[in-house]
Amino acid sequence: MSIYAYIRVSTEMQCHENQKHEILTYCEKHGLSVDRWISESVSGTVPVENRQLGKVIRKMKKGDLLICTELSRLGRNMLMIMGILNRCSQKGVSIQTIKDNFTLSDNINSKIIAFAFALAAEIERNLISQRTKEALAVKKLSGVRLGRPPGSSSKKLRIQKDYNEIIRMLSQGKSVSEIARKYGIHRNTMRKYLDEMQKIHKS
Repeated sequence: MSIYAYIRVSTEMQCHENQKHEILTYCEKHGLSVDRWISESVSGTVPVENRQLGKVIRKMKKGDLLICTELSRLGRNMLMIMGILNRCSQKGVSIQTIKDNFTLSDNINSKIIAFAFALAAEIERNLISQRTKEALAVKKLSGVRLGRPPGSSSKKLRIQKDYNEIIRMLSQGKSVSEIARKYGIHRNTMRKYLDEMQKIHKS
C-alpha cells in the first residue's frame, strides 16, 4: 500500500503549510508514513483531469490511500467531488479526510456520507456567496464606493512621488515608453497618470 497526501490552495498567496501540518499530525497519531506529497495552487473549479490530483489518481493502485484535510480540497462542487470519490472507489483506492473525519472505502455507506458532505459544503458556499452579493448590493445602494480606492496603486503612488523627476527625464529627451518600462507599466498608463498629475499641479 502506498500513501499519498494531497494539498490544494486556491491561489499562490495562500499557504500550504497549515494543511501539511494537519496531515503530518494525523499520520503521526495513526502510525502512517506518507510516500508521496502532492501540492498545488489551483482553483477547485479546474477539472480534476487538468490538475496534479488527476494524474495521481490515474497512477494509484488498489489498496492505496489518499489523505487530505477535507473533502472540499478535492473539488469545489458536489458533482466533481462525487466523481472523484466514485473513480477512487472503482479503483479500490481509499480516501481519508481529517476535518470531515470521512473514510472512503468500497461500501455504500461511505458513498452516502460523501454525498451528504459534498452537498452540505456546496450549499454552504452558495449561501456565503449570496450573502456577500447582498451585502455588496446594500453598500452600493448606500453610496459606498466599492473596489480599490482611487490612487491606491503602489505604482501610481510611486509615480506621484517621482513626478518632478519624471518631468526632468522627459525634458532631457527620454520617451514616455522608456520611463514607463522603468516603472513596470504600459506607456498608455504612464500617460494617463502624467495627465492626471499635470491637472493637479495646474489647479
